[in-house]
Amino acid sequence: MTQRLNAQMAFLCEADCLKSIDRQNVLQDHSRPENSAEHSWHAALFALILDYPTVKSDAQRDEIISLILIHDLVEIDAGDHPIHLEHNHAAIAEAESEAADRLFGLLPDTQSKLMRASWSSFENAETEVAKTAKLIDYFQPMIQASAPSNARPDQTDVVRENLRSGRAKNFPDVWPEAYSQVTSLLDGCDRPETRMGQQLDFLIEADRLKSIYRATRLHNNSRFENSAEHSWHIALYALILSEYAPLGCDITRVIRMLLIHDIVEIDAGDAPIHGDFDADEMHKKELAAADRLFGLLPQDQAKELRNLWDEFEAIQTPDAKFAKALDRMPSPLANIANGGGSWTEYDVTLDHLDKRVGIPIERGAPELWQWLRPVIQNWYREQT
Repeated sequence: MTQRLNAQMAFLCEADCLKSIDRQNVLQDHSRPENSAEHSWHAALFALILDYPTVKSDAQRDEIISLILIHDLVEIDAGDHPIHLEHNHAAIAEAESEAADRLFGLLPDTQSKLMRASWSSFENAETEVAKTAKLIDYFQPMIQASAPSNARPDQTDVVRENLRSGRAKNFPDVWPEAYSQVTSLLDGCDRPETRMGQQLDFLIEADRLKSIYRATRLHNNSRFENSAEHSWHIALYALILSEYAPLGCDITRVIRMLLIHDIVEIDAGDAPIHGDFDADEMHKKELAAADRLFGLLPQDQAKELRNLWDEFEAIQTPDAKFAKALDRMPSPLANIANGGGSWTEYDVTLDHLDKRVGIPIERGAPELWQWLRPVIQNWYREQT
């Protein structure tokens, strides 16, 4: 088991590199380029929220989310390729295939083959589910570029050309409502007041999570992590580490839970786990944020996702316990990789970690804590 978990953790730690791959798209506030990890989170959130004609079941929706979580991992090695520039597509395909071999090859053999096949299914649009995942992957950046009232012409020009002759040229036929929403934004008109319009109100607002920074630094120590890319990373943890979930756990619900768990930080901000803050006051802020943000959605989705967020916060169900355990996993590994990170900044002791990190992980995924605790202990020993 240790060898298998070592391989899974090596893959998940390598995935942190996706947070350093910048895309052509910029955030809606124009403050910086979007990276591929936070794009993957946002696209997965689009997949969770939006209705699409060919999605007939929750199982299909969850499969789409899983494909989107892994679809851009190859950019760690192959890089991003903006759609408005000329490229050698054969060379890109070869580079991405080699990247997929290396990255998914870090996983245990059976899981490696499964993830590699899933990535290939998305890349080649082999199924209706994969085709839908690609459409959502195309739609998210078009909305992101067009939504700001002061949208940048260099961004919207790419969207217009994409709709006219690029990979999104079939949107009027295959997803006319999405096409109508984008073109309304491009033309400076009010978006249609439909169910999708409400869903996009929420999804557009969600972009702000990419500007909420946490106390944890990236593995390469280049900057602080933001809450959107963190949410992507732990959803990926859930996908890869599902076998360690407690009895009665539904991993698809856990992934959905983790995609939305930090959304309230848009209004309430992040509360560092090792920091000093008023927990009661923060809880009040988060409840108000949940009311406002989920309230942007159609009533049925607002209720469903608010209940899911409340479940995560209460940490009483098997799904919530496993989700909370996964939420605690990445930061210690990042701190070890970057030389101490928030542990050094907050003067965190091993005893403190046992209480703040160990208890929730052991409660929801004891095998993961049995693996992580010696790794942490060895790091502390090396510092003395």
